[in-house]
Amino acid sequence: MRIQIKDIYTIQPDLSIKKCDIYISGGYILGVNSKPDGFMASKIINGHNKLLMPGLVNAHTHTYMNVFRNCADDLPFAEWLFDRIDPMEAKLTPEDGYWGAMLACMEMLSTGTTCFLDMHMFRNQIAQAVYDSGIRAVLSRGLVGEGQNEGGKMRLCDAFEEMARWRECSRLSFMLGPHAVYTCDEEYLNVVAESAKNCGVGIHVHLSESVDEVENCRKKYGVSPVKLLERSGCFDGRTVAAHCVNLSEEDMEILKAHNVSVASCPKSNAKLGNGAADIPALLDKGINVCIGTDSAASNNSLNMFSEMNAMAMYHKCLRRDPTAVSADTVYRMATINGADALGVKAGMVSPGMLADLVILDLDRPQLHPLGDMTAALSYSVNGSEVETVLVNGDVVYHKGEFANIDSERVYYEVDKIAGRIR
Repeated sequence: MRIQIKDIYTIQPDLSIKKCDIYISGGYILGVNSKPDGFMASKIINGHNKLLMPGLVNAHTHTYMNVFRNCADDLPFAEWLFDRIDPMEAKLTPEDGYWGAMLACMEMLSTGTTCFLDMHMFRNQIAQAVYDSGIRAVLSRGLVGEGQNEGGKMRLCDAFEEMARWRECSRLSFMLGPHAVYTCDEEYLNVVAESAKNCGVGIHVHLSESVDEVENCRKKYGVSPVKLLERSGCFDGRTVAAHCVNLSEEDMEILKAHNVSVASCPKSNAKLGNGAADIPALLDKGINVCIGTDSAASNNSLNMFSEMNAMAMYHKCLRRDPTAVSADTVYRMATINGADALGVKAGMVSPGMLADLVILDLDRPQLHPLGDMTAALSYSVNGSEVETVLVNGDVVYHKGEFANIDSERVYYEVDKIAGRIR
């Protein structure tokens, strides 16, 4: 479909705001205020009093865990994970994973996220949800194992099979997901790193999330989790490391040297009492920082506008410095930085970029008077302003309706699952 979006305020790559006409075809932006030769629109969208922005990129989540929302709250991290989440997770079926992911896709699309990086445990089910919903994703099968044990081998086989099955879907790509240094021993990390190198995909891993993780790694291996992953080869290609709350100066230098992207999850880390990543220090090092929500089990929300607000606010408070992390910086983290981390050609409204776009209705009380637009996105917007979402040039959400999702069926299935596992 050839789409023209007319007379719409648009965030430019330099973060200025201009009224433009946008021309879309074949899943890409063909022109911004410059009509391509011979372009004839099959659909015209009126952009009056609306804002066009690139879709948000959720750089770390677990979509199947949406069935755990609001059922394991106000608990210490170890108790939350091992005593509450793990027992419920053990009751899930692959079909449960699909419906949890469909609910997550609904939540993300309706609040302006067009692409996400997932760590999951159900071969093909999350991919099917991505395919069915119309969203874009980079998927990583969560890998847990010791040495050459059968469980670890089986999970790697799951990952390879999934990659092969979905290679023709343009909205899907893949990484390998060694869960963490406390669920993968060094030998298994070596195996995963070598496998990633051989099949040309990146690594998605939880890293230095809690104090206990760091201390236990030092006791077992004599080094920090960052150094362990480095010597295992997990940083040799594209790597997205989630959390990175407890890093030393040496750790940061290692991440920078290997071009590791950090997916910070401020609300999840705060809610579980793990602390906050030192984002100003990471930025000062020149490390690519992006934003993730983590799962609805630890955050309760996959709303990236809420996460942007938390990212901007927390570090001002922690540093007692209102300039610590600016709204402009947060906007880049949630768009172009996230797209760069995932290897997706998105994150800017520019010719040649994927047409993963969000239209916001500016005629809302919280946006009057408007003032600075990128400030409004971090401090005023709450996600309810999202009117239309395009992924790959297709309208997948418009005014509360999903083009490809039966929302009532999703709610029914998820509520049934929650009643069984809780």
